[in-house]
Amino acid sequence: MIAEYKTIKNDGEDEIMIEKSRFIGYAMPIEKEEDALVFIKEIKTKHKDATHNVHAYVVGYNNEIQRYNDDGEPSGTAGMPVLEVIKKEDLRNVVVVVTRYYGGIKLGAGGLVRAYTKGAKIGLEAGQMVTKRKYQLLEVKVDYTLLGKLQNEILQKSFTIKDTIYEDAVNFLIYVKKEEVENFKELVVEWTNSRCQIIEGEVEYLTEINGKLML
Repeated sequence: MIAEYKTIKNDGEDEIMIEKSRFIGYAMPIEKEEDALVFIKEIKTKHKDATHNVHAYVVGYNNEIQRYNDDGEPSGTAGMPVLEVIKKEDLRNVVVVVTRYYGGIKLGAGGLVRAYTKGAKIGLEAGQMVTKRKYQLLEVKVDYTLLGKLQNEILQKSFTIKDTIYEDAVNFLIYVKKEEVENFKELVVEWTNSRCQIIEGEVEYLTEINGKLML
């Protein structure tokens, strides 16, 4: 598993008018290809009266699965541009559907490429592009006499405290980037003069926006 990847935070939806044609961009974060297929079917059902429902999706941390469909538009003018937007933004585990209601003015091949590119972009932007980074949850147990010092050191170093549990000892639950875990453990030992217990918890992908961890 890679240390980090980009995706979108939420489902996104936005629309734009181009030469009287209405383009609606939809985007959704997914975990597997089946999620993409279900989403595409839902949009096609919702817009069964649309002229086209073009889609593209990427699944896997290394883009193992990449699919697109022009849904009746000239080959290379719709599905591929949507896929290229996903790839250009370096996104993973995302599906995009761009719905078009034809407005009576032909756009030509170049115009279609630009329109479907824009439709994909506004859908993805509405979903809010984020970074998913691998973090490990660490539990640090210390005596109450070290509470203030350790809390201050953790925050000064910009580590994220998920929770603080007060029992017979103080238990800090801290999210640490996976690649920084060993360094963090060394720091805690230094800060506490080895008077600590460190328990390693689960590793998971958490959401960052502009480099800041969002809980």
